[in-house]
Amino acid sequence: MAVTAIDKAALIVLDLQVATASLPTTPNTAPEIIERSTRLANAFRDKGLPVIWVTVDGGVSGRVDNQGAAPDLPANWAELLDELGVQPSDKKLAKQAWGAFHDDRLHSLLQELNVEQVVLTGVTTSYAVESTARAAYERNYNVVVVSDAIGDLDAAAHENSVTRIFPNLGEVGTADDVLARL
Repeated sequence: MAVTAIDKAALIVLDLQVATASLPTTPNTAPEIIERSTRLANAFRDKGLPVIWVTVDGGVSGRVDNQGAAPDLPANWAELLDELGVQPSDKKLAKQAWGAFHDDRLHSLLQELNVEQVVLTGVTTSYAVESTARAAYERNYNVVVVSDAIGDLDAAAHENSVTRIFPNLGEVGTADDVLARL
């Protein structure tokens, strides 16, 4: 479903941090995702709507077969990118799992802010964005995924999320679609 309205919304930007800025995301590159997320953040602020930056700063300790050794990361790997223009009025949360709803902090914050709709951008589509979208849907938020402000390391996984999963959870549209409805 296309974006029909933006109301009682918060922009949630996922994992745009030092460690992810150079990831080879597809179909949207990291610089494109950063630029569109920043443009949306500025527009949300201009309308008095909340902007929430979610970073990953660790992981869960469960055993999985595919979990390899941690990559070498710079000391500032979990910091938000300077080019995002994060403002003092913005909210920030760190997570330790794929999705931003892995504990109750984001849900509590959204309730405090009287948010009923979440607009999602960031990386990666099939992990952070999809997990957050699913959890938001399960908590009765109206979900909007900004299709040109997300990207994945796997083109097929991205396509599956955008064409099969997200339309069942809410609305999918471009940054320009969202901006036109603010």
